Amino acid sequence: MRSDNLYALPKDLPVPQDDGACDHLAGMTLPPIGLPSTRGRVVDLSQLAGTAVIYFYPRTGRPDQDLPTGWNAIPGARGCTPQSCAFRDHYEDLQRAGAAHVYGLSTQDSAYQREAVERLHLPFELLSDAGLDLAKALNLPTFEVDGMKLIRRLTLIARDGAIRKVFYPVFPPDQNAELVLSWFRASA
Repeated sequence: MRSDNLYALPKDLPVPQDDGACDHLAGMTLPPIGLPSTRGRVVDLSQLAGTAVIYFYPRTGRPDQDLPTGWNAIPGARGCTPQSCAFRDHYEDLQRAGAAHVYGLSTQDSAYQREAVERLHLPFELLSDAGLDLAKALNLPTFEVDGMKLIRRLTLIARDGAIRKVFYPVFPPDQNAELVLSWFRASA
């Protein structure tokens, strides 16, 4: 069992800097790539009608597993569980504000993600980009730790398959959902 609090952010986390790695995304069309979902279906983000919020996160932790090596020292790595909980807590607000779809997305497989959906009581699906197909197609920023290639934390807002807004870097992650909700309200 872990001794740290999986649901809270440590106070001394390094702040990620904007390195310009997502500057190319706004205005792009999402590629037609099917992603496995925690509900056992395949979701093609390019085919979604209406406005979709897709938050990309490196990986959720589990209470029974240790963090990857040096996890808390990697800018932007820690906080996937608090970020997911914040999107859970703001899910209905986001829907009322105009989000037709909300998804979390990581490189973990759907079976691993399903545990997080159940444990965290997420009302939305998590999508798996285990092969990094979407990450490569969009040229998303990634990093490596303990032999895993992971997507850096970012959030996209897409309308009818076109990216309208990019949040990057995302910090602190537990406030990302509130920032997204504020963007919806300001854009109304």
